[in-house]
Amino acid sequence: MLDLILRLYYPAKRFLPRRLQLALRRPLVAHKLRKHGALWPINPATAAPPPGWMGWPEGKRFALVLTHDVESQRGVDRVLQLADLEESLGFRSSFNFVAEDYAVPSSLREELERRGFEVGLHGLTHDGTLYHSRQEFLEQAARINATLKDWKVAGFRSPCMYHNLEWLHDLNIEYDASTFDTDPFEPQPEALGTIFPMFIPNPADGAGYIELPYTLPQDLHLFVLMRETSIEIWKKKLRWLAENGGVALCTTHPDYMAFGNGAAACDEYPIQHYVAFLEHIARAYGGAFWHPLPRELARFWKPRYPVEPGIQNAPGRDNQEDGRTMTLDRKRQPASCTHGTKRAAMVAYTFYETDFRVRRYVEALVADGYEVDVFALRNDHQNKTSILDGARIYHLQRRPYDEKGLMSFVSRMTSFSFKVFTILTLKHIFYKYDMIHIHNPPDFLVFSALIPRITGAGILFDMHENLPELYCAKFNKEPTSASVRFLCFFEKIATMFADYTIVAHDLLKERVIKRDSVPRDKCMALLNYPSNQLFKPSPKKDHDDFRLIYPGTISHQHGIDIAVKAMAIVHQEYEGIKFDIYGKLNSSAYYQQLQDLIHHLNLDDTIIFHGVVPLEEMGEKFSRAAIGVVPKRGGIFGSEAFSTKILEFMAAGLPVVASRTKIDEHYFNDTMVKFFEPDDHRDLAKCILELYHDPGKREVLARNALEYTARNNWEVKSKVYLEIVNDLISKGSNSSLPQDFPGRPT
Repeated sequence: MLDLILRLYYPAKRFLPRRLQLALRRPLVAHKLRKHGALWPINPATAAPPPGWMGWPEGKRFALVLTHDVESQRGVDRVLQLADLEESLGFRSSFNFVAEDYAVPSSLREELERRGFEVGLHGLTHDGTLYHSRQEFLEQAARINATLKDWKVAGFRSPCMYHNLEWLHDLNIEYDASTFDTDPFEPQPEALGTIFPMFIPNPADGAGYIELPYTLPQDLHLFVLMRETSIEIWKKKLRWLAENGGVALCTTHPDYMAFGNGAAACDEYPIQHYVAFLEHIARAYGGAFWHPLPRELARFWKPRYPVEPGIQNAPGRDNQEDGRTMTLDRKRQPASCTHGTKRAAMVAYTFYETDFRVRRYVEALVADGYEVDVFALRNDHQNKTSILDGARIYHLQRRPYDEKGLMSFVSRMTSFSFKVFTILTLKHIFYKYDMIHIHNPPDFLVFSALIPRITGAGILFDMHENLPELYCAKFNKEPTSASVRFLCFFEKIATMFADYTIVAHDLLKERVIKRDSVPRDKCMALLNYPSNQLFKPSPKKDHDDFRLIYPGTISHQHGIDIAVKAMAIVHQEYEGIKFDIYGKLNSSAYYQQLQDLIHHLNLDDTIIFHGVVPLEEMGEKFSRAAIGVVPKRGGIFGSEAFSTKILEFMAAGLPVVASRTKIDEHYFNDTMVKFFEPDDHRDLAKCILELYHDPGKREVLARNALEYTARNNWEVKSKVYLEIVNDLISKGSNSSLPQDFPGRPT
C-alpha cells in the first residue's frame, strides 16, 4: 500500500501545496522509521570492503565527498553563498543541476569549476519520469548526453534517486550517484548495499561507470521531515563510516538551507546544522580523511577495482512494474542479462539468504539471462522485498525457527501457499513467467502456480525432502498411518501437476518411482553440489589445538548430542581437541539439553557454539579445522537424508567422519569418508581418535575426496539444471529428458 501511495504521490506532488506535501510525507517517514530503524542509518552488512582492498590515498582512514542537489531556482540563487561557506571552512563539493527546470547560467558553472568545485547533472526535469519506460529513457538519454557534452561534466544523479543501473550505460558518464547504502525513505528504497563505490560494467563491451552511493542521511529527511534539531545522526553515521573505512558521501540541498535572510520557510532548516557538521568533521577527523570530488573518486576507483576477482559486476535487473532498476548484492552479480527475454519464478518455504541450494539455482538462471523473482520467508528486521544474487526477493511471511506442533506446521505452510498463489498469479498476469520452480516442503505448494500452469508456464517441482518420511520422523508417526498415506497421495498429485520433477538424490528418486508418484522419464536426481568458488582446499594454518567442525542445523535428527557424548570420550585421551559448531542458536528444548549435557560432561571449554556464519565465510572456518563431522542419526528419515556438509567438507580438502547411512554409502565409500555406526557415540569417538593419531589416513581421505568433488561440483552440474529448464520451456508441458541425462555423480 505504501508503495502505491508513493507511486501516486510523486507524479502529483507538483500540484500540491508545499505544506500539504510535507504533511503527507511525514507520517510515511515515521512509519518507515519504525519499520526499518534497525537498518537505518547504519546497516552493518554494508561495511565489507571490495576484495583486494588496498585503502585510500596516503593511508587515510576514509573518504569524504560533499554533493548538493539543486532542485529549484531558490537553490540556484544560494549556490555561490554555499560555496563561499564551504571554501571558508576548507571544503569543496559538487553541485548537481536540473537542466530544463530552471536556468543554469554558464557563468555560474564556470565559476564553480574555476574555484575547484564540480558541476554534475541532476537530470533534465525533477519529475521522476526518466525510467517510466525504455522508450522514455532513450528519448531523454539523447538530450542528457548533449547536456553532459555541453557542460563538460563527468557525473549524473537521477531525480528522486530513481535508478536503473543497466540503462545508464546509454549515458556518456564516468560515474553515477543515484543510489545509497541504506535509505528506506526514498521512493525507490532498494539500496546498493555497500559503503564503497562499485564498478558497473557494460556486458556488451566491458566498459562501464562507477556507482557512488550516498552514505550519510539526506538533509531533507533529517531536518525537514523528521524535524531533527541536532546533527547527532550525522555524527553517529560518520563515526561508523570512519571506523569501517568507507566513503562518507553527503547529499544536501541549498534549496532547503535557511541562510538567515528572513523567516525560514516550512521546508527549510538552519544552515547552522550544516556548518556545525563541517566543523565537526574538521575538528574530529582532521588529517584522517581523503577529500576528493566525485569525479576524482571515480577516477581513483576505476583502474584499481574494475571487477571483483572471479566475479563480473553487472547492473541491476529491471523492476517489473516500471523501468527503475533494483541494485545488486556486491558479492554476487550476474555475468550477463538480456533484458526482457526470459522470466522465471522461484518459490520456496525457506529463508532464501541461508538456503544455498535455492540460491545456486537462482544464480544459474540469472547468469543465463533470466529475470528471476523469488518468493520466500522473511526474517525479523527484513524488508518485504530485497535484491540478492541479481534477483528480486519477496519475503512473504515470518516463520519461527521450529514449529512446535502439527497444526502450526501445516497452518503456516498453508498460509504461505495462499500468499504465493495470490502474488504469483497477479505477477504472471501482467508479466508472464516462462518457468516456475517450486520447492518442497510442502508438496501442495506446487499448486500455488495453478494459473501460470493453465496459461502455459512450465512448472518444475523440486523435492528436497521425502516428505512422508520427514513427517514420520518429525511427529513420530507410523509409515502405515492414514496421514502418511495422505501425504503420499499429495506427493503423487504434486508431481502429476508439475511438468518435470527434480529430486534431491537417487534413493529418493527410486522411492518416489517405486510408489508410483512420478514416471521415471519425468524426474531426475540432482544433488546439492558444493561450489568450488566457495569451498576449495587451502593450506592448513598452524594451531595449538586440533579442531573438529560441524556447520548446520542443530537438532535431534542431526545428532549433535551424539557428537557431544563422543567428545567426552575423546577429551579423556586428549584434552587439546576442540569442537566448533556453527548453526542457528535457539531456545528449543533440544538446544537447552545440549547445553546441560556439555556442562555435565565438563566440556564447556571444548565444545564451542558460534552461531550462524555466512556460507561465503565457511571456507575460512574449514581451513582452521582438521576433521569435518556429520553425526546425523539413522532411522526412516535420516538414512535417506543426503548431507550436503559431506560434499562441502570434501571440496575444502577436509577428511570427513560421518554416520554410515544408506544414502551416504550410496555415494561415498571408505576411501573417501571415515564412517561410524549411526547413533553410536563410542564408535564416533573411536573414528575421531583414529584419524587424530594417523595424519597419513587423513591425507588419503582428503585426496580421494578432492578427486571426487573435482568431477561433482556445482560449476559442472549447474549446466544440467539449465538444460532441464531450457528443455522444459522449449518443449512445453510434455517435456521429458533422457534417463541418462548427466545429473548423477560420476
